[in-house]
Amino acid sequence: MSYAEIAAKGPKQTPEEAAAPLPPQIEVDESTSTSSLIDVDTPSVHTVPSDFQEQEIQTETQATRLEQEEQAAKEEAERAKAKARAEADLAKKKAKSKAKKADNWLTKQFASLSDGTTGALAAVNLLAVVGLSGWLGYRAWGLYDRRQFTWQHAGRGAGILAAVAVFESVFSSYLAKGKKAKDQ
Repeated sequence: MSYAEIAAKGPKQTPEEAAAPLPPQIEVDESTSTSSLIDVDTPSVHTVPSDFQEQEIQTETQATRLEQEEQAAKEEAERAKAKARAEADLAKKKAKSKAKKADNWLTKQFASLSDGTTGALAAVNLLAVVGLSGWLGYRAWGLYDRRQFTWQHAGRGAGILAAVAVFESVFSSYLAKGKKAKDQ
């Protein structure tokens, strides 16, 4: 006899008795020990945008690393600028030192001149300026008389006079410095 035959001869079961037993239920009792754990309440599957692979920065770690690299590059650039400024300052100081040495040498040379020589230099200087101005005026008048005088010629003449004026101011300042140095 089979199990099914024996069961069919026995007393009839109610539908509740015939139903399978309920599986054991887990009681949810959230305690403080599990509430401090990370990601306990979040789902374990995360979704990412479809263009995730094409993104330049894909993780927070990459973003942090890039920020640190940018900061290091900025600091390096600042150090390079500071070094360049220091080198430029040093070059300026050297140039000033050389210019001062040359200035002192010229002043010393003019101070060594006697009063008669200084007067003769001033007279020659004056004659040179008057002669140059007269020659430029004569040339300009000749061009004007032939109707060939242009603004370009006037500019050249003005440039020559300006260069002579600059030379004269430097020359006369050294002459005055030399005279002061000799008087002291």
